[in-house]
Amino acid sequence: MLELSDPRPRFHLAFPVRDLATTRRFYAETLGCAIGRESERWIDFDFFGHQLSAHLVDEGAPGVADNAVDGDAVPVRHFGLVLEWRDWEALLERLQAAGVPCFIGPRIRFAGEPGEQGTAFVRDPSGNALEFKAFREMARLFAR
Repeated sequence: MLELSDPRPRFHLAFPVRDLATTRRFYAETLGCAIGRESERWIDFDFFGHQLSAHLVDEGAPGVADNAVDGDAVPVRHFGLVLEWRDWEALLERLQAAGVPCFIGPRIRFAGEPGEQGTAFVRDPSGNALEFKAFREMARLFAR
């Protein structure tokens, strides 16, 4: 688990899933997230210091729009993490070892520009898009 020493507030995100068992395996076993509180309809995960709440839905989610970003159709609704470069590479190796395919990347976006970053998108078992990225220079996270 990534140890965070930053005292900033943590985000909380609730998102829909179709099956709690496969969701548990993906987030706990594949990504290494600790499990928090849970019920028959939801599970909380420690997502690298942030709280994710996977909520069981009984019907499919509506279609999700995408936007063109650097030649890729990036799903508008997605979430993820900005990691240190070495941690991003280690997570990519972990995902590959678990057989989790990237549907975008991994690739370098905005090469040579202030926001140069590595990025990779995967889907959880319910089809939710997750983006994991790293900046060559973390200080340029919000650079224009």
